[in-house]
Amino acid sequence: MGSGQTESRPFETELCEVFGPASLNFHSAGCRYQGKTTTTEQMLYDSGSLRHAGNVDQGDTVTDFLPMERQRGITIQSAAITFAWPKKDQLRSGDQQHTINLIDTPGHVDFRFEVERCMPILDGAVCVIDGVEGVEAHTERVWSSAQEFKIPRIIFVNKLDREGASFKKSIQDIGLKLNGMPLVCQIPWWGKDTVRGVVDVITGKVVSWAGTDDSSEQLAAKVIEGTIRYELDRAREKLIELLCEKDDELLELWTEHGKDLSSSSIKESIRRVINDGEGSLIPVFAGSSLKNIGVVPLLNAVNEYLPSPLDRPELEVRVGRTHQPLSQALQGPRSSKKQKIPKVESLAAVFKVVNDPRRGMLTWVRVYEGVLKKNTSVWNANLQQFERPLNMMQISAAQTVEIPYLSPGQIGAITGLKGARTGDTLMTFASGKAPPAVLSSVQVRPPEIPSAVAFIVLDAYSPTGAKALETALENASREDPSLRWSKDEKTEQYTLSGMGTLHLEVARDRLENHYKAEAMWGNIAVDYKESLTSSTSHRAVFDKTVAGKAGMAACTVVVEPLEQHHRETLQESFFERDGNIVQVDFPGENHPFDVETARYQLTNGIVAALARGPRRSSPMHQCLVTVTLDAETDYFGPASGAHLAGAANKAAREALKEAYQQGGVVLLEPVMKLTIICPESAAGAVQHDLHSARGGHVLEVRDMQDDSAREGRDIDIADIYAPPDPYEFQTTLRETRKGRLRMLQITAQVPLAEMLDYDNVLRSKTAGRHSMTMALDTFEKISGPREKALG
Repeated sequence: MGSGQTESRPFETELCEVFGPASLNFHSAGCRYQGKTTTTEQMLYDSGSLRHAGNVDQGDTVTDFLPMERQRGITIQSAAITFAWPKKDQLRSGDQQHTINLIDTPGHVDFRFEVERCMPILDGAVCVIDGVEGVEAHTERVWSSAQEFKIPRIIFVNKLDREGASFKKSIQDIGLKLNGMPLVCQIPWWGKDTVRGVVDVITGKVVSWAGTDDSSEQLAAKVIEGTIRYELDRAREKLIELLCEKDDELLELWTEHGKDLSSSSIKESIRRVINDGEGSLIPVFAGSSLKNIGVVPLLNAVNEYLPSPLDRPELEVRVGRTHQPLSQALQGPRSSKKQKIPKVESLAAVFKVVNDPRRGMLTWVRVYEGVLKKNTSVWNANLQQFERPLNMMQISAAQTVEIPYLSPGQIGAITGLKGARTGDTLMTFASGKAPPAVLSSVQVRPPEIPSAVAFIVLDAYSPTGAKALETALENASREDPSLRWSKDEKTEQYTLSGMGTLHLEVARDRLENHYKAEAMWGNIAVDYKESLTSSTSHRAVFDKTVAGKAGMAACTVVVEPLEQHHRETLQESFFERDGNIVQVDFPGENHPFDVETARYQLTNGIVAALARGPRRSSPMHQCLVTVTLDAETDYFGPASGAHLAGAANKAAREALKEAYQQGGVVLLEPVMKLTIICPESAAGAVQHDLHSARGGHVLEVRDMQDDSAREGRDIDIADIYAPPDPYEFQTTLRETRKGRLRMLQITAQVPLAEMLDYDNVLRSKTAGRHSMTMALDTFEKISGPREKALG
């Protein structure tokens, strides 16, 4: 989005403020948040989209629109907002106004899927970290995800106005924990141990000051002299040195001009260096969103450093097992030259679905190819069917603007799609007909939905209520595919599975208050899994009347434990979900049925069968299922999709039943990677409790102040430049006076069953002075007394 670009329309960039967790003990008074939503609100205010910035504590923010978000002060659903920057009245001669699509995402680990499903559609990201806490455990995990997608990133060190904030410690944290060299682009101007303003290292000017309009000329009156002038010169010299190591163009200019490099040359160099998404150099900015210090310069940095869609590498899409550049995939394979490949008029990815009380289901998409028009039939590559959108809009704060189309790089919401869910790929064709197989399965980075680790059982009050409940559950799972639900036909009970306790609590609140679903709810429990120890197979014939239609179908199913070497021999088309892989084989050629439709229906039948294992009705996990439909022996004439799904479901259930009768089914439990930060005085008791009472394994104990204890890093703390904090030489006296404690970080593996209410246990051991995050690490086999207790 550099100002040097020329284009007839404003460039757009997708900006995501994604990083930094809310501590798991969000109920306690000591809970801290990084300020992503507050930063977003200030951005909207500074851009003129809001008349006043919302406040998380007051519950009037634009992006946290759910009642539970405002009640708890956390972000649960990602929110996409479009606005322009700079404002028109601030444009200088030759400058261009740019369109920014900003996505404010959750920070809590239970909603990690909500963050990661937004990752693929981004062009750049702003990482917001707490100037007091520094880089936390969940920040590192999400940073790794951004690294995987090669997303250019910059960092905003927030909350420097708070007591105990340290810009220097935050800079060192960034280098040591995120494994990239911090590029200090701004220096906070301190006054009485709090941030008063921000000075730009590149231009040597004050760019933000508390209580002033950062776009006004008032900042020019601030005189930079004394210690901060010395530090500014030192920071600029170090910044140029780091850039010259990575950027040959700037190195040539430095050879000619020395230190007198122009500001524009340095900014262009930063843009080039971070555009590869490797994160080797990490631009860092400073401020306090609550006091609107540093937010305007941060918006300018988005325009100056983060790329537009035109600057990003060509998109790679998945076609079967292969990944191809988009242009190549849309042309079809060379072997299909005789087959006419229809022209793809547009291609878009669904990254979010949300039920709006006024507009119904809103499907958020990002367009990658062509122009997506409203009221045009779109082909859903995941569902293998056409859908027709009714309307199209962009949302800017509280305003909704209806639009006729979306161009490449744009983000918008469409209404009217009845089946689309997160991760689906939408295409439109000039012919309007169903595409051939070479195009029908093109997918834009389909999301990997993590396995559920917790569940809750619920009962409908009446048959009428059951239908309403099923509709609500289906809509909730469309909004959030990491929520899964199923129904036990014998007991007529429903099971809702999710990523953790908070995830399910939020889902229940959404179902009750938004969808008005009435049900009797059980308690949240661990979602155990079942798995096989040996291979099993079965052939089944399904001959029933379904929905008034007679039909007959058959197939053979082989179920075996999924091992790593299986991935090397998978067929071209396979389906992966909840840790299981399904592949369908059609021997022979010239089949008397549509192969892709049959594959889709057979896979649905298998997925339904794997949802309940034979031992204790827990989901199957780590299974490879191969379905074979031989036209010579299994085809009895045209059959509906329900008959194909029924045959696959019956064969899989019988195969699993036989495996259980032969003792070949074991139980697995989720084991979590746990990170606890607590005072040194409580660390011994916490470790003992994790090991002896919880059946866990302590992996590491680290002093939060001991940076030399980090292993496997490529960055040496001695090489990191960070400006000194105002109290640096009085640290010992300051910490003693303020009663600060030595904090330790404990990393452990612990069964989730022992962690459901562990925050309360920790509170009693640490007097509430702790933080805890955990994420699924693996599933392990249960044996001994614990297995007998589960049955």
